[in-house]
Amino acid sequence: MSAPLEACCPSDTARMNLDAALDRVAESLSGSITGRVRRSWPLAPLTTYRLGGPAALYVEPAGARDLELLGAALRGVGLEAGAIPVLPLGRGSNLVVSDDGIPGVVIRLGSRAAWIEPWGPPQPGLPEEGSRGATAGAATALPQLANWAARRGLEGMEFAVAIPGSVGGGLRMNAGAYGREIAECVAAVRVFSLDRLVLEVRSRSELGFAYRRSNLSEHDLVVDADFLLARGDTAAIRKRMDEYRRHRASTQPGAAQNAGSVFRNPPGDSAGRLIEAAGLKGCNKGGVAVSSLHANFFVAGPGALAQDVRDLVEHVRAAVYETSGVELEPEIRFVGAFNQQDAA
Repeated sequence: MSAPLEACCPSDTARMNLDAALDRVAESLSGSITGRVRRSWPLAPLTTYRLGGPAALYVEPAGARDLELLGAALRGVGLEAGAIPVLPLGRGSNLVVSDDGIPGVVIRLGSRAAWIEPWGPPQPGLPEEGSRGATAGAATALPQLANWAARRGLEGMEFAVAIPGSVGGGLRMNAGAYGREIAECVAAVRVFSLDRLVLEVRSRSELGFAYRRSNLSEHDLVVDADFLLARGDTAAIRKRMDEYRRHRASTQPGAAQNAGSVFRNPPGDSAGRLIEAAGLKGCNKGGVAVSSLHANFFVAGPGALAQDVRDLVEHVRAAVYETSGVELEPEIRFVGAFNQQDAA
């Protein structure tokens, strides 16, 4: 159940060296980039769980030039040697940040990266707005993209109206719902590589998509993506989206603090069904409980800690394995340092 930054618990000496390196990066960027650069920046408001501590260094690049300067500054303090932990952050809709925060650099594209433009082969006799696709910035909310397509009679993105994440985050985890996933719609993705300091275009076949996975690394920052859709009946598209909205409202605790589905569905089964069959609806650890509406959603209440989410995940995972023999795999990501608790 490990996640890229989870094992990062530097010693006192290593932490001092890391802090000094981050000071150098912050000083280098503060007078040169257009976007925001902050030390010890709170991350809880940037996630749907609204839990966790600060980023040691938070950077919000405003464009390609900022990304180049950021990449150069990180390489100058040992990025390629693995000395600087990096976390790309979207809308934080499947993320649990440690209560201690993130000891490295958190990079989040801001509102300037939330945009949509028509793209794709145009339909005969139709203006540009009738093109069969969209290019969307990484910070664009997936429901926003779904609604944009629906207004233009483009089908294929309806499922995304039920996903609270961003385009960048959705691509990274191959987000999906209602039997569809983002890999089916994307044609190409523009990625800024912090390792090579270049903007690269990667086709769908190069992204290694699998169930709730891609091969995008922490050093690959999604900038925007092309989605190739199909012409469809606007009324039928809106009807499907309305059905997805109603289903979500009736089966998921959407207004509560949560990060969507906690576990991936095992082949041929449902994680929610397995959790409910184990008698775990309503089970809690600290301030976090298994939702009584949908067992694969864990809801945070007043006073909850990020560690409570981790403890409940471990407990539920162990209980489901004991009752069914199925080992559930988390879909949410834990980043930063967490205590390992007895799952019993």
